[in-house]
Amino acid sequence: MLSVARYNADGTVDWLPLVHGQGPLTAENGFASQADVLISLRPAADKLGATKMDRPEDVEANPVTQKVYVILTNNGNRKPEQADAANPRAVNHFGHIIEMIPPGGDHAAAQFRWEMLVRCGDPSVAAIGATFSTDTSRNGWFGMPDNLAFDSQGRLWVATDGQTKSTTGRADGLWGVETEGPARGTSRHFYRVAVGAELCGPCFTPDDETLFVAVQHPAEEESSGEPSSFEEPSTRWPDFMPDMPPRPSVVVITKRGGGKIGT
Repeated sequence: MLSVARYNADGTVDWLPLVHGQGPLTAENGFASQADVLISLRPAADKLGATKMDRPEDVEANPVTQKVYVILTNNGNRKPEQADAANPRAVNHFGHIIEMIPPGGDHAAAQFRWEMLVRCGDPSVAAIGATFSTDTSRNGWFGMPDNLAFDSQGRLWVATDGQTKSTTGRADGLWGVETEGPARGTSRHFYRVAVGAELCGPCFTPDDETLFVAVQHPAEEESSGEPSSFEEPSTRWPDFMPDMPPRPSVVVITKRGGGKIGT
């Protein structure tokens, strides 16, 4: 059963089944079969009243708490009259993270609850409307969340895509975000990638002693006001050799001296 989410202002999420012949998903509305529903999925979701989200990039369940986290990277096209409870900012340049709570941990339930974990961006700029905890440091906040991962202890790790000198004043990377207790909404910077790169695909080994991350398209962004080109890239990461171009790479991170990462 394929369903689509409607985020309600009262903090509930309704899962709406996409089934041909049910509700508005009929031949009269252009859906002659279940195949039509699946092929024209976005129009079908609109017919059911699904919530249009700000570029969802990743959805994963916390293996410890069973809560589900939805990464919304950004949406510069949302108009003020289109803002809603689950996407509260028009021209949302920095993105946000939503937490969904299945009843009794039942991910097949027809209705969840939802809460906003964080609205991203620089908390020191009031107009941005970021909501990281006040314990988040100047380096702790981030924008443009893109991928997420959990370690075996249920800690949330967020990778970003789109941070540049012109958007956030920093490069992309990986941040750890607290989701429970008094520290909820506190973010800490862990790893930063080369200029112009995007970090994606964070993945922990079961013992939390090794972390794999993928570094995409280093040197895509200009540096110090100079354009980046193949002949003169803004970085030559990871080789830093004059005869080698920048290269996407998979990086393996371990803790110096061994042990669990993040402890």
